[in-house]
Amino acid sequence: MPGYTVTVATGSQWFAGTDDYVYITLVGMEKCSEKTLLDKPLYNDFERGAVDSYDINVAEELGEIELVKIEKQKYWIQDDWFCKYVTVKTPAGDYVEFPCFRWVTDNKEIILRDGRARLPQNDKTRVGKQHRRKELEFRQKVYRWREWHPGFPMSIDANTHKELPRDIQFDSEKGVDFVLNYSKAIENLYVNRFMHMFQSSWNDFADFERIFVRISNTISEYVMQHWQEDFMFGYQFLNGCNPVIMEKCTKIPDKFPVTHSMVESCLERDLTLEEEVKAGNIYIGDYAIMDGVTPNSTDPCTLQYLAAPICLLYKNIQNKILPIAIQLGQTPGEDNPIFLPSDDKYDWLLAKIWVRSSDFHVHQTVTHLLRTHLISEVFGIAMFRQLPAVHPAFKLLLPHVRFTIAINTKAREQLICECGLFDKANGTGGGGHVELVQKAMKTFTYKSLCFPEVIRARGLDNEEDLPYYYYRDDGLKVWNAVKGFVTDIVSIYYSGDEAVQDDEEIQAFVKDVCSFGMQDQDHCEFPKSLKTREELIEYLTVVIFTASAQHASINFGQYDWCSWIPNSPPTMRKPPPTQKGTVTVQYIIESLPDRGRSCWHLGAVWALSQFQENELFLGMYPDEHFIEKPAKQAMEKFRKKLTEISNFIKSRNEGKKLPYYYLSPDRIPNSVAV
Repeated sequence: MPGYTVTVATGSQWFAGTDDYVYITLVGMEKCSEKTLLDKPLYNDFERGAVDSYDINVAEELGEIELVKIEKQKYWIQDDWFCKYVTVKTPAGDYVEFPCFRWVTDNKEIILRDGRARLPQNDKTRVGKQHRRKELEFRQKVYRWREWHPGFPMSIDANTHKELPRDIQFDSEKGVDFVLNYSKAIENLYVNRFMHMFQSSWNDFADFERIFVRISNTISEYVMQHWQEDFMFGYQFLNGCNPVIMEKCTKIPDKFPVTHSMVESCLERDLTLEEEVKAGNIYIGDYAIMDGVTPNSTDPCTLQYLAAPICLLYKNIQNKILPIAIQLGQTPGEDNPIFLPSDDKYDWLLAKIWVRSSDFHVHQTVTHLLRTHLISEVFGIAMFRQLPAVHPAFKLLLPHVRFTIAINTKAREQLICECGLFDKANGTGGGGHVELVQKAMKTFTYKSLCFPEVIRARGLDNEEDLPYYYYRDDGLKVWNAVKGFVTDIVSIYYSGDEAVQDDEEIQAFVKDVCSFGMQDQDHCEFPKSLKTREELIEYLTVVIFTASAQHASINFGQYDWCSWIPNSPPTMRKPPPTQKGTVTVQYIIESLPDRGRSCWHLGAVWALSQFQENELFLGMYPDEHFIEKPAKQAMEKFRKKLTEISNFIKSRNEGKKLPYYYLSPDRIPNSVAV
């Protein structure tokens, strides 16, 4: 009687084990085994982190094992179980691995293929083809598209975190409870004592230090000390929290009529402003997207204001980026003056504060929410709907969509919903953030997610021309490392361009992203099909880079750059000045957030800047979905390259007062999960 040995591994999550009955069925090319009870409850099997082996005898040879069926039936109460993998030892002594890494819930059957990745056109058996089809049919019923707001990217069809499929939920919902996390942050930062004075103003700039947590040698403390200086203001366009706004200025726009005489005292090369533009020394930051956005009116006791500034920046002879002119609205006129460094100290300071506040809104809603969180959710939903677990692209992308749908669902539930936490401290709360996403979607393109291309499009790709742009330099290194890894994986499974064209599942994946996720908007230019391996490599690189490196670069610096409130005000309580010579320090203090909103803001940027417990950083793939040796070698090569980049960045940062480490691979989580 032929004997098979089945080894079953349970996950290490706190609730991963089960006391339920677990049955297994082996499906071979020739025969199918009887459904076998592996063990009875209370026998200390299937405990958290356990690896258990069982012998199964069959009447005759099953042939090559194609599928493993797992079924769980409750013992006393329903007890979910996380199965990592099943390994089958055949009578011939061969070991066949069946990756699972899924929750087994209810009394449902889970069917596993062996761990070899296969393209759909290479799956020749009837059983294999049927399994792919049924898996996707089931997933498409579970992972459904839904429009949360008109004009938004589509999201998952679920109102709450608990409604999500079990496999994509957080292990503990407490870990992603925004109300709890923000409240804890406010308590840990010792600012809860100010919350009862919610609408009262601070007395002066120094008063903000009462809620500022000093941590030795951090960027945040350096920001506090230098935030009023022009060099610090300009530096943030390069390496701050939102390093994606500044562009090379090739022509002073008509809506921003800056003249040479206005800025002559700022120019250092004996050139006119027009000559400085031609020489490539003038840059611009334009927050036109803020124009017309509705300010937060959820608190009738506190009026809040927004602006849509334009800022002209100059690269001086020391290669520092300095502001030389600021207009706080998009339409020039007597009531919309151009503020200059030569103006009164407080006029100029308030103009810079308004730019920093507008930058905060665009960062939070467009750069962060839309361009990392929401688009990564689109990629994740389409992946689950169109790529079976046996597809190499599914195995490649799965670690990079981990918990993304869950964090976004929780955000829609608590954070950015009507009357959510976002309304408490943000000038775009109460609906302005929705308007911003809708406006940004009208110009959101696929190519804007291709890191090298967007750097080039902004005219910032020349390292000699613009040194010290570490976001660009480190980002290109990580992009190329990710692209190299993706190239290695694609080369293993796709023999050429024809293999890409014949892969109906990858074609369905990219079409689902464009036609449903992005709602088939013509301007977005997301591909509906892929014709070459190079196109596939770029697409998969975009998915991974956006979820990992791009999110890390604009998320984990939030406490560093935004905790000193005057440097990044989440709301403004006075309107932008309409003439020069009227601003006093008291007017600025009354414009900045009150005590309560300052505390909420501080708690938010602290909580958002923290890594998850047991974070998995770029290149860490503990769940072995790939079992083939070439794929594992590609992963090892990827990790070595990432280590080289991390070491380079660490060396460069030594001794710097403003180190840049957000794109160091050892600080880049695999996915958008916070």
